[in-house]
Amino acid sequence: MSKADLANILSVDAVEEINVWIKKYPSNRKRSAIIPALTIAQEELGYLATKTMDAVADYLEIPHIAAYEVATFYSMFALEPQGKHVISLCTNVSCMLAGSEELKQWFHDELGITPGETSDDGRITLKEVECLAACGGAPMLEVDKQYHENLDVTKLAHLIKELP
Repeated sequence: MSKADLANILSVDAVEEINVWIKKYPSNRKRSAIIPALTIAQEELGYLATKTMDAVADYLEIPHIAAYEVATFYSMFALEPQGKHVISLCTNVSCMLAGSEELKQWFHDELGITPGETSDDGRITLKEVECLAACGGAPMLEVDKQYHENLDVTKLAHLIKELP
């Protein structure tokens, strides 16, 4: 792949946004823009396919494996197509003690999905995450980058029903 491949995968605006991030770092530290570059690519494409990660790596002049390492380490990155709504369910100690297991069971019983799966209609992807740093509002989850706290199955059912 070449640096031009990124322009064939992403919009001009997305590439320009990546360039803004690259300029924030010394010219010999372009790799420092890897997280924002992958985030921009994922926001535009919905997930990070191998060819997308390769193109980002080439654009930043880093080995392909460096992009894979970042994309597989952070739970915010998706390597497969996601549903219309991505839900991250916190199952760390505070949320677990406050009822996140019941919420996880609700997703299984009502939507037929477990963490890592997408509903048959493609509407909901459920992810299990270690911590979303909102322990005071446990149990909680994140829907499309918005936190929803102090949940129970009734509130969860209403929340999911109201999603477009």
